[in-house]
Amino acid sequence: MSEPAGAPGDPGAAARVNMGFIAAIVAVATIGGFMFGYDSGVINGTQKGLEAAFDLGKLGIGVNVGAILVGSSIGAFLAGRLADRIGRRGVMMLAAVLFLGSALLAGAAGSSAIFIFARIVGGLGVGAASVISPVYISEVTPAAIRGRLSSVQQVMIITGLTGAFVANFALARYAGGSTADFWLGFQAWRWMFWLQAIPAAIYLVALFVIPESPRYLVAQGRDAEAHKVLTRLFGTAEADRKVTDIRGSLAADQHRPKLSDLKDRATGKIRPIVWAGIGLAVFQQLVGINVVFYYGATLWEAVGFSEDYALQTNILSGVLSIGACIFTIFTVDRIGRKPLLLIGSAGMAVTLAVVAWAFSTAVTDAAGAVSLPGNNGVIALIAANLYVIFFNASWGPVMWVMLGEMFPNQIRGSGLAVAGFAQWIANAVISVTFPALVVSPGLAVTYTGYALFAAISFFFVRKMVHETRGRELEDMQG
Repeated sequence: MSEPAGAPGDPGAAARVNMGFIAAIVAVATIGGFMFGYDSGVINGTQKGLEAAFDLGKLGIGVNVGAILVGSSIGAFLAGRLADRIGRRGVMMLAAVLFLGSALLAGAAGSSAIFIFARIVGGLGVGAASVISPVYISEVTPAAIRGRLSSVQQVMIITGLTGAFVANFALARYAGGSTADFWLGFQAWRWMFWLQAIPAAIYLVALFVIPESPRYLVAQGRDAEAHKVLTRLFGTAEADRKVTDIRGSLAADQHRPKLSDLKDRATGKIRPIVWAGIGLAVFQQLVGINVVFYYGATLWEAVGFSEDYALQTNILSGVLSIGACIFTIFTVDRIGRKPLLLIGSAGMAVTLAVVAWAFSTAVTDAAGAVSLPGNNGVIALIAANLYVIFFNASWGPVMWVMLGEMFPNQIRGSGLAVAGFAQWIANAVISVTFPALVVSPGLAVTYTGYALFAAISFFFVRKMVHETRGRELEDMQG
């Protein structure tokens, strides 16, 4: 049962809200993060199957792997806009349907064209879930603990990735390889896609039991419905205050949110907060994290690991990522968003440079097999996993936390649309180009580039990013 919340800014307020209800809402909303992670990571162990089934070369593999990113960029942009029209929950329901359809079609695909279409459909869901889940969570949680609850999204993304890695490993091990026949005569790699239909269906059903965002309801003029949701979340007194504050934050514009709100009406230029959001979104991808998530097995096989060991390495990276995200949950509302981003940028720059050095020492024997000499393979593995830890303790969760809370109410949907679109375009550029970059100029040069972007991101954060810890959403300035 809800209890009255404390006064505005009261540090004890978060302890007196309906935390059971909020926890249930967060649990359901972050299933979208799990699906985001699973749909992104499932491709990791299926590339041999795709190559054999569709007779793909390096470019073909890049296109089939990267197809999801085309849908994701479109989905992220459309979701931000749709969220202001059909609601945050409505967009999440649409994403769940897309996840379900994509899983079934990708596993059944008889050609590369059908597979690419299926992955684009799944990408629409991934893009939508990636931007809407964090903003929905930020709009229904207390400011004092908003960061840690929003960070659960990244935990679920990595849990989804790790779940995909584990499922891929288990299916490949049990079937005798990803291209071996499995249940009902279908190859194991197809079942890797079909399994994700289970959590997609659970996500769709669970969304019917959570409420719409009160910020969206007020923006639509549905104050009574918003008050009802806020009362259940925070109690009657706090609901009264919040409806007034939300309405006040929208009053200056006197219209429903629209894309043109991203321009400052006084100068006619894009608001600086929008550029900050785009920069955060793009730099999160330019450091190369999804090369590990999408191509981890291929990456480690390229330097001499067996398929079985490469898949196990993926699982290790996933487990470490979850641990790093849990660390962030306990620190993001204590030390702030900006310090974590700065630490992450510095740590990633150093560890990526070490990985680049290790890959520069690779040698090829007379049979054409590639390996890293001496202990350099161990050094590369340790450095790569430290890089994953730094990312998931900082940029992984914190970027999504900030995108969900940094924009004023009037431009939150539109700001997310633009930043989410930019994030997935950067993701696509990095991911689609990686297979070709492995061949030329090679892994060492490629990882040096990622290290440079990590170093640049440090200075970007220092100049452009402002701390949002503990601030009410209605107090965000654009």
